[in-house]
Amino acid sequence: MSLHLHDTATRTTREFHPRCDGVASIYVCGATVQGVPHVGHVRSGLNFDVLRRWLQRSGYDVRLVRNVTDIDDKILTKAAEAGRPWWEWAATHERAFESAYDRLGCLPPSVLPRATGHVTQMIDLIQRLIDKGHAYPSGGDVYFDVASYGDQYGKLSGQRLDEVQQGESLASGKRDPRDFTLWKGAKPGEPSWPTPWGHGRPGWHLECSAMATFYLGGEFDIHGGGLDLVFPHHENELAQSHAAGDGFAQYWMHNAWVTMSGEKMSKSLGNVLSIPAVLERARAVELRYYLVTPHYRSTIEFSEAGLQEAASAYGRIENFVRKVVSRAGSVEPGDVSAEFAAALDDDLGTPQATAAIHAAVREGNAALDRGDDEAARAAASSVRAMTGVLGLDPLSPQWAEDGGNAAHEALGEAVRLVLEQRQKARAEKDFATADLLRDRLQEGGIAVEDTPDGPTWTLKDG
Repeated sequence: MSLHLHDTATRTTREFHPRCDGVASIYVCGATVQGVPHVGHVRSGLNFDVLRRWLQRSGYDVRLVRNVTDIDDKILTKAAEAGRPWWEWAATHERAFESAYDRLGCLPPSVLPRATGHVTQMIDLIQRLIDKGHAYPSGGDVYFDVASYGDQYGKLSGQRLDEVQQGESLASGKRDPRDFTLWKGAKPGEPSWPTPWGHGRPGWHLECSAMATFYLGGEFDIHGGGLDLVFPHHENELAQSHAAGDGFAQYWMHNAWVTMSGEKMSKSLGNVLSIPAVLERARAVELRYYLVTPHYRSTIEFSEAGLQEAASAYGRIENFVRKVVSRAGSVEPGDVSAEFAAALDDDLGTPQATAAIHAAVREGNAALDRGDDEAARAAASSVRAMTGVLGLDPLSPQWAEDGGNAAHEALGEAVRLVLEQRQKARAEKDFATADLLRDRLQEGGIAVEDTPDGPTWTLKDG
């Protein structure tokens, strides 16, 4: 089976055919850097990181652009409230987002463009739209003329043209309340750039069309982002890009929300869990497992119990791979299973792909139980390959350097000391002490197995 992806625009799951053989081009809407990132923010970056890794594993040269919105009404408001320069506020939180992506194992994008660095491209795009009769200047602002685009507007989101609400203020210069802002005229105290229509700053939707086409061309493969961006952001990107004459994205992919108590996680709802706060309670690899193993189009209802279940499930994978290394020597990543490949080719079916990983872990543990180290090593090799596609390989440098693994190593040293005492007691035929030490480890969640090569230990699944 070849890769099939669900396309929001056609509401169908379509076979993926890149525009250029062997090359996959992806634009992902990144963060508006107004504050500290929370788990809802980073889900999109993680989901498209898995897509990128699978495309690379499938032999594609992947070019992924993830933008940074560093000028926006919210950024200006937050910075003013904090009494800090807008550019410093944006830069501070851009670093926080990139740190979160790094800690959660996202591969760096091919390029990370900022809105403020692409004003020239935005001005060119506005001029093209004005020349084609799809945009008009008014009092320092510039608006997209939705009616000029006809009944094509709303096709992505399913909006009816006569019911469109842009969520913008009804500025006096608009010809039609359905029109949306391409360029905002300068206001006292706000940053601005010179244009043929006066000083001002970018509208939100304009920047992504300008940056996507600048880096990926007028037509590219995949445009991705969160479900909340379908309207108005992506609908307006699509309209202005097509109106300017660009083919733009051939596939539109959207990940679902992370919710709490049934509501989309957002700062405005006050139900935010920041990445730094969550990583005080779970390892980064465990949080990644929690966010990437559900299907990207399924809503995640965030809970501490769910996070702990994810940590336990990942622990079973991790313990198996380490046990094989301890018993059978080094393990290199090998081939993914047919079930795993079929799952990801079916619109990134990560739940089924994760099930394939755990099936391999069970087979590998059974091989260990019967003393078949070669079969166990083969299973572990496949597990490393499959978890690597999800960014979860327990032996990758990313997680070997993780603080949680350092804690595991410290625990391992303590357990080894106890096992040495137990071995000494057994050698002296003091079986009561040996059994007591083993029982104490069991009570602490450490499973001990005596093998011909000496005792081994793992964390129990509980």
